[in-house]
Amino acid sequence: MREADTVTKTGRDRRGHRDRKVLVVGGGIAGLAAAHRLLDGGERVQVTVLEADERLGGKLRAGEIAGARVDLGAESMLARRPEAVGLAREVGLGDRLQPPSTATASIWTRGALRPMPKGHVMGVPGTADALAGVLSDEGLRRIRRDDHLPPTHLGEDVAVGKYVTARLGREVVDRLVEPLLGGVYAGDANLISMRSAVPQLFDEAAKHVSLTEAVRAIQERAAANQQVGPVFMGIEGGIGTLPGAVADAVRAKGGEILLGERATSLTMRGHTEGAAQWRLGTESGRTFEADQVVVALPARAAASLLRTASPMASQELRRIEYASMALITMAFRASEADLPDGSGFLVPPVDGHTIKAATFASRKWGWIAEQNPELMVVRTSVGRYGDEKDLARDDNDLVDLSRQDLREATGLNAAPVDAHVTRWKDGLPQYPVGHAARVDRIRGHIAQIPGLAVCGAAYDGVGIPACIASAYAAVDTLRGDSGALDELKADPVQSMHGGAGE
Repeated sequence: MREADTVTKTGRDRRGHRDRKVLVVGGGIAGLAAAHRLLDGGERVQVTVLEADERLGGKLRAGEIAGARVDLGAESMLARRPEAVGLAREVGLGDRLQPPSTATASIWTRGALRPMPKGHVMGVPGTADALAGVLSDEGLRRIRRDDHLPPTHLGEDVAVGKYVTARLGREVVDRLVEPLLGGVYAGDANLISMRSAVPQLFDEAAKHVSLTEAVRAIQERAAANQQVGPVFMGIEGGIGTLPGAVADAVRAKGGEILLGERATSLTMRGHTEGAAQWRLGTESGRTFEADQVVVALPARAAASLLRTASPMASQELRRIEYASMALITMAFRASEADLPDGSGFLVPPVDGHTIKAATFASRKWGWIAEQNPELMVVRTSVGRYGDEKDLARDDNDLVDLSRQDLREATGLNAAPVDAHVTRWKDGLPQYPVGHAARVDRIRGHIAQIPGLAVCGAAYDGVGIPACIASAYAAVDTLRGDSGALDELKADPVQSMHGGAGE
């Protein structure tokens, strides 16, 4: 019998070798991905995942409306990064991966639904003509001045909105950059870091005199790489089914997952051979010991847990702010919902509407339409950083406000047969100017402590692939791969909003 098959209940094999014990704190997609990675490396390891909630998945949540399965959180994942699609395939969901049924979308601005422009990078165009129809004639003329302006110094970092305004004018930011970034971070474009949120644009802008030239360089490189296939991917039954599938795979590999266990303290013990380095206490009074710990929590919860183990990292984590939002999911009779073509639309905040985006989910995802062709499922989002006043309203008010905006934008005047409001308090971390430097400092403090790593949306990107990539890097770092973190890049193109910007 192989040595790996002779582990006793004490976690030791017949030679007395003890399995490495690893605690993963947090059962969102990052924590689950970390656990899966730990158990997939051929090592002798015992993995325990602790989740404070009574369910797994964090911001990925599947649910039902009018008897139809839907996502109540994130609804798609970037397909041109390998991590999320790859993990879905590894845990048996490969045959359920589906691209959107339609890739066309609109933007509701200046009193009309207008086709979403092409030829831009997060709303920043390569030419003025790319935004014709969305911007005014004056706005288009302002863009054309970019090639004649002197260089604008980027420095170590800069706010996306402020930099783009200086180069191309405010209208580009108000009408396109703001709603696109808002669909990702629920944030303010004039505060969001270009280095963290749109890293390829930041890097390219430093090499060119004009911003439009930098965008064209990105577009030319993408064309040369000949990227094919869908940009985004969904899962039949919902992205919210991914956490459960990963959890099942973790358990099948021998991992343990405990729900309702909120971690409250983490202290490092000695380095004696054979003794656990870490002791973790939970709200229920239980104590866990481990050789290594992966903290896969939102920034504030991570800060609280690390206050003793790494006070400096804890201080930095406390400074990361979050935006709250709500998703309003409504089901209409299809015969009463004559909606425009496409997957939905984004809404620039400058136009003064309540909703920030709308997705015609039954149009966007074939698997939703197939469940009940007589239903039309529509999702809207409300709230962003600095603009959360509407979230104080009750669920019925949010449904009514969404219906009012949908009626004005599309003419939809029917009453929904069912509606569900999902509130995401502190749902998305904000990436202000200097965020990348803060993350470097956090990881610098953590790196000084043996057997400790962090991962999740607070660091390198809020999209599902980025969260998974950060989990993989955390695990690889614990394994001694010092270069694991160098490959992480921000993933600025997906969120839980469910708007056309996805």
